[in-house]
Amino acid sequence: MLKPLLFSLSLLSITPAVAQKPLYKDRNAATEARVKDLLGRMTTEEKVGQLGTLLGWEMYEKNGQRVGTSAAYRKAIDERHIGALWATLRADPWTQKTLKTGLNPALAAEATNALQKYTVEHTRLGIPLLLAEECPHGHMAIGTTVFPTSIGQSSTWDPALIRQMAAAIASEARAQGAHIGYGPVLDLAREPRWSRVEETYGEDPVLNGQMGVAMVQGFQGDNLKSGANIVSTLKHFTAYGVPEGGHNGGSISTGQRELYQSFLPPFRAAVGAGALSVMAAYNSIDGVPCSANEWLLTDLLRQRWGFQGFVVSDLNSVVGVMSNHHVAATPAAATALALNAGLDSDLSSYGYDKALLAAIDQKLVSSEVLDRAVGRVLRLKFDMGLFENPYVDAKKAARQVKTAAHVALARQVARESIVLLKNENNALPLSKSLQRIAVIGPNADNIYNQLGDYTAPQPDENIVTVLEGIKAKVGKGTQVTYVKGCAIRDTTTADIAAAVAAAKQAQVAVVVVGGSSARDFKTEYQSTGAATVTAAKGNQPISDMESGEGYDRATLDLLGKQLELVQAVAATGTPVVVVLIKGRPLNLNWLAEHVPAMVDAWYPGQEGGNAIADVLFGDYNPAGRLPISVPKSVGQLPVYYNFKSPNKHDYVEMDAKPLYSFGHGLSYSTFAYSGLQVSPTESNGVVRVQVRCTIQNTSTRPGDEVVQLYLNDKISSTVTPAKQLKKFQRITLKAGEQREVTFELTAEDLKLLNPKMEWVVEPGAFTAMVGASSEDIRLKADFEVKQPIRLSTAQ
Repeated sequence: MLKPLLFSLSLLSITPAVAQKPLYKDRNAATEARVKDLLGRMTTEEKVGQLGTLLGWEMYEKNGQRVGTSAAYRKAIDERHIGALWATLRADPWTQKTLKTGLNPALAAEATNALQKYTVEHTRLGIPLLLAEECPHGHMAIGTTVFPTSIGQSSTWDPALIRQMAAAIASEARAQGAHIGYGPVLDLAREPRWSRVEETYGEDPVLNGQMGVAMVQGFQGDNLKSGANIVSTLKHFTAYGVPEGGHNGGSISTGQRELYQSFLPPFRAAVGAGALSVMAAYNSIDGVPCSANEWLLTDLLRQRWGFQGFVVSDLNSVVGVMSNHHVAATPAAATALALNAGLDSDLSSYGYDKALLAAIDQKLVSSEVLDRAVGRVLRLKFDMGLFENPYVDAKKAARQVKTAAHVALARQVARESIVLLKNENNALPLSKSLQRIAVIGPNADNIYNQLGDYTAPQPDENIVTVLEGIKAKVGKGTQVTYVKGCAIRDTTTADIAAAVAAAKQAQVAVVVVGGSSARDFKTEYQSTGAATVTAAKGNQPISDMESGEGYDRATLDLLGKQLELVQAVAATGTPVVVVLIKGRPLNLNWLAEHVPAMVDAWYPGQEGGNAIADVLFGDYNPAGRLPISVPKSVGQLPVYYNFKSPNKHDYVEMDAKPLYSFGHGLSYSTFAYSGLQVSPTESNGVVRVQVRCTIQNTSTRPGDEVVQLYLNDKISSTVTPAKQLKKFQRITLKAGEQREVTFELTAEDLKLLNPKMEWVVEPGAFTAMVGASSEDIRLKADFEVKQPIRLSTAQ
């Protein structure tokens, strides 16, 4: 009887137990069940770690052509259980990553794989990382495609093109291991002195909203598990772009009604398009910091708008609740304010981390609130399929980044973004048979001045400057002479005399001036990454940088000797074409009065030189439109077009109108507007207004026209804008071709916030205005809404 018993015991000893796979690792289980299961297995310290997003560029080590994890990363994983990294692949003077010390796309993919491998294999629960990257006009990493900055993107007035661009950016970032792209920036730019205008889509909520929706759709696509899409992080929530005095991150003054009517709609539109991440702004609203604003982050964003993603702080803004806003006395108190308000993830990790553990210990944060935030982060990791596939194919990464198709797309976005501000007596396009062309100016042959802020180092051969674009456009029989003339800011060296000499010998002078957001390795940076502005000392040269995060302006004048350069060249009598490369509206008064032709290219990206040459020589017919008004003086500010009634009156020194208005932009073609028909229909509390008109290309050249529909509510219970953009279409017409353009207005377009803070459509008369800009209205017609419609309370 003993032998069978011994045999059975022997079997037990050699047969391995079949371990049951945890539910959170079951790919077939529902996401919510997986989240709940994982939360139940985590310690408090592990949960807190998941809410930290550390600076990523310190987390890898590069040795020649090999890359792996750094000691700092392994320590952060082992001791702090971190769940995310930011800007791992970022390269710029702040991160001290250069073309030599940074990572090319193949090495970038190997680096992110190594980071994922360590956290998956060396942690108790094997939770993969979320990797967030800067992606506003291209993935901010070495070797990627650099598109025009956002202010140029919105100048295209072409959301379909921007959606295509965003998809290209997403595919490049995801191929290297990224999961989240920071962008779009949806702040209204109504303060051009502010340093970050270039990152925005301009001054109008409708245009901003349409561009934001396009970016979200392009980034996220239809399937986050596709391997080609990333999560979009909306910035900066909210009203960040109108700081008092133009001071970056400064306080703002806006009423609740203006907040709902102007600053929130772009974010609401992007959330409605499915955005899964939102970044809280540095500023406060009505005395409450955005990073600790429960009404903003929970009541509005989640309960009213139905947001399903997670909220991340801006860099160090949780600490800023205490150190900048002074509404908390301790780090633990600041952390509690932020997390309880609905801010889920901390960018930098030092805002939560030990301070959050202290807040939990002091019972300032409940376990329910902690699980709520951690669950939102984990949910995204499950939905992206990272538990099943945290890695990327490093061999494919190099082939998927900066493809020929993406470079061609960068050229197209740049071409569509170019705004022809002035073209007196058809000075443009230039003839390719010109024999002598002078190309002059500090931005004519400077690759970094052309690219804007949030751009990684680039090999020279990846960027086409204006000089190179012009040389490629003309034949060998054309002599192209280049003289820099002066710098953007530095006045210690200049050679205006050489520029004058070159202009005298030329048949046309193309003068390229403006601004720069190009960071250099001499610049000092704040902990947030914003540049620290320092005054020039003695005769020491200073950088060109006069725009980009931290570089706020007191004036909008051309800096350095740039205006003197243009004036001297114009005085030669040689025809002058000015090309502007810059990140914000500048004082163009003298140029507008004395220069025959002026082209605004903003920061046009890597293909900017080709795109500008395409426009200058007529191979592309420009149709870009201004997304922001260009003032005549800082004394006019604010000068955005959709101001509230009553109308502005003139100043003693000048009128109150901008030099160039929102929506302005010329073409080599001419277009006629006719046949406006406005047809309202009302039924069962639903109103629809069809607006139709005919646009004809009356020239001999094919071209694009941006048809803009504005609305005025003639009598309203609260003050409304004198003119508000509602719809727009960019259309292409052959020479002589005409087309009917149709818009449809609904209650969403006609609504206002009444005195009771209710969204309503009020009965009464409206004026529909169709034109080529906010000031160039070609057609008008009144229509009437007969029945009131109540939509909702403020949201």
